[in-house]
Amino acid sequence: MAIEFLVTHSGGFHADELLSSVILTRLYPAARLIRTRETEWISPAEDRVIYDVGRDYDPERLVFDHHQKDAPLREDGQPLSSFGLVWRHFGHDYLRAVDVPEADIDDIHRSFDQGFVLPIDLVDNGVLSPSTAGPLLADMTLPVLLESLKPVFDDRAADADDLAFDRALTVARAFVEATIARKAAKRRAEATVMAAIEAAGSGRVLELPMSMPFRSAVVRAGADHLLFVVHPRDRDWTLTGIRLEEDGFALRADLPEAWAGLTDSALEAASGVKGARFCHNGRFIAVAEGREAILRMADLAVAAAEAQPN
Repeated sequence: MAIEFLVTHSGGFHADELLSSVILTRLYPAARLIRTRETEWISPAEDRVIYDVGRDYDPERLVFDHHQKDAPLREDGQPLSSFGLVWRHFGHDYLRAVDVPEADIDDIHRSFDQGFVLPIDLVDNGVLSPSTAGPLLADMTLPVLLESLKPVFDDRAADADDLAFDRALTVARAFVEATIARKAAKRRAEATVMAAIEAAGSGRVLELPMSMPFRSAVVRAGADHLLFVVHPRDRDWTLTGIRLEEDGFALRADLPEAWAGLTDSALEAASGVKGARFCHNGRFIAVAEGREAILRMADLAVAAAEAQPN
C-alpha cells in the first residue's frame, strides 16, 4: 500500500521532527502531513510513516520514535532523535530524489549525518548545549546557514544569484520576525509568571495556565526555591524542570530516575500515579492525563529532589 500519511506529534515542534518532515515530504509528496497525538493516528498501519511519536522504533512498521525506554542509539552509543532515525532509513533515497549521483550517495550520506544530523540528535536529547557545542555546530550558525543558500559554483544561470537571494530573503525574514516575536512574547508572559510565583508562595512547584516562557521571570523574581513547572497542554498536562542556565540543559532538579523513558502502565506502576503517561529519558519533562495526576507527580518529584544529598 502506498504511503498516504506522514504522522508526527501535535503541539510545539522541535528541529528533529521538522527536519524529518523535510525528508519525508520530498519522498512522499502526495502524502498528507498529520500532526496529532490521537491513538488511532499514531498506531502503525501500512499507509503511514510515524515519527517522533508512537513510543516505539520499528522500521518494518515505519515507526521512528526515540522517547521510549531503551531508545535506539548510534553505533558509538550516542543518542538518536527522530531526524537521525529518519535519515538512517530514508537518507539514501532522499539523496537519490534530489539527484545526487549514485557514486556519491554513501559519502554524502555519511558526511551530512555527521555534520548536520548528529548535532540535531544531540541537542534534541539534551546531550549537547548550543552554547558549548563549539566546532560541532560551527556550520549551523545562522550566518553560515544563510550563506549556504547561495548558488553552487557550477550554477551559471544569469539569474542564479538573484533567485537564490530571493529564497534566502524569505528564510532570513522568517528568522528575524520570529526572533522579535519571541522576545515580545517573553515580555507578555512575565506578568502571568510573576502572578503565578506569588500564588505558589514557598511551594516548590510553579503552576501556569498554559505553556509560556518562564525562566527569565523566575530568575528576575529571585524564586530560587522553585524546582518544577506544571501547565496544561492540549488534552494533557506537563511537568518540566527549570534550567540552571538560559542556554544549558542542567536543571535545578531532575525528575526521578526510576521514571526515565517509561510510558503509560509502566510509568503508573513506577510512580504510583494513575494517569501518568510519559517521562522523557532525559528526565526533564513528564506528562499526565490531568491536573490532579501531574500535581501528584510534581509532589513526588519534589520529594525525590529534596532527598538527594546536596
